[in-house]
Amino acid sequence: MKVLVVGSGGREHALVKGILRNPAVTEVYALPGNGGIAKETKVTCVPGNAEDVAAVAAFAASVDDLALAVIGPDDPLALGLADEIRKLGIPCFGPSKAGAQLESSKIFAKEFMRRHGIPTADFAVFNSLDKALTYVEEASLPLVVKADGLAKGKGVTVARTREEAREAVRACLEQKVFGQSGERILIEECLEGPEVTVLAFCDGETLIPMVPSMDHKAACDGDKGPNTGGMGVIAPNPFYDAETAALCEERIFRPTLKGLQKDGLPYRGCLYFGLMLTKDGPKVIEYNSRFGDPEAQAVLPLLETDLLTILLATAEGRLRETQVRFSDKASCCVVLASQGYPGKLENQGVTLALPQDLPDVTLYHAGTKLEGGRLVVSGGRVLGITAVADTLEQAIAKAYEFLTECLFYKAQYRTDIGQKALTYLAGDKERKK
Repeated sequence: MKVLVVGSGGREHALVKGILRNPAVTEVYALPGNGGIAKETKVTCVPGNAEDVAAVAAFAASVDDLALAVIGPDDPLALGLADEIRKLGIPCFGPSKAGAQLESSKIFAKEFMRRHGIPTADFAVFNSLDKALTYVEEASLPLVVKADGLAKGKGVTVARTREEAREAVRACLEQKVFGQSGERILIEECLEGPEVTVLAFCDGETLIPMVPSMDHKAACDGDKGPNTGGMGVIAPNPFYDAETAALCEERIFRPTLKGLQKDGLPYRGCLYFGLMLTKDGPKVIEYNSRFGDPEAQAVLPLLETDLLTILLATAEGRLRETQVRFSDKASCCVVLASQGYPGKLENQGVTLALPQDLPDVTLYHAGTKLEGGRLVVSGGRVLGITAVADTLEQAIAKAYEFLTECLFYKAQYRTDIGQKALTYLAGDKERKK
């Protein structure tokens, strides 16, 4: 069985590793892949740009008996790559361009939620600088300012002061920092509470949530510094209990699936729910139209069911027939990044000498490449170290222990991934005494 995985990050490495566990797989093509993916057995990395829809579709068409295409990143989905691959008669894990609007346009997503009664923050939409600035002067603080389109995780500002809100509005509408993505903006109320990510397999008829996780977006310890694509993840998220899960199923997951059906938005892929557990109940912060990165690196290692079986069933609309089981263990993924990330990077091209995976610790590559036979740093987030253990405390300890063997020149990482969850768990034990 031959499979194509589109993308080059840690998420794609996690998908490739999961797919390779199926003994029926004869070859995985990764377009373009990365240094770590290239070292996997049965994998061929294909040079190219994941956002060149015509070229990727042409490559898919050139592979005899390609059983499945899996699209990892958001941009190719927003550009309609899944639609083009399906036109070739190839099953594809990834929503249609229409379905991917839930991520590619934050305004589309908010209006979708409003239309279908899905709880989310109050919001207003602007394309006029003057009107947006007037709103900032009158609205209650804090405010969240978001560029409408895809902005590599950098188009969101949580403004605690009016000056911060003004600067965020001007960056989008006046300075055009995010180009077309910032031509329209959302200004939202700022929700408060624990954050939870719930990834879900969705084939348009059935939606199956995965293990809830907790991302750590800020670059530095204590949730300080600029927001990044994610500096680490733990799973499961202890703030997401059975009662919360039932509320989300009733108020968020089911209404979202029904909304997709009612609006005629074809969706066969992963649907990402970014949630805030507010005092008024769970609310949606955002949707993403694919696996989170690094959430995939923490959640997929807990999957007990064969990943390829689920991906194929989702792509072919047979998810209802498929059992999806996760272990009751815990995982922790810590990201090793280049110094300066998410700003100017200071160590590109540095050679990496890395240890082998352990039975319960996996090294996922993101910003690496092979250069003249050497494995070198080639991006902001370089590696994701994921450990699985019986308890979250054990998983965190194992991840950080392994991390010390992976350090490279001018690496940066957070030392407190999962600590907020451990503090909550300790308090929960005390409350139950």
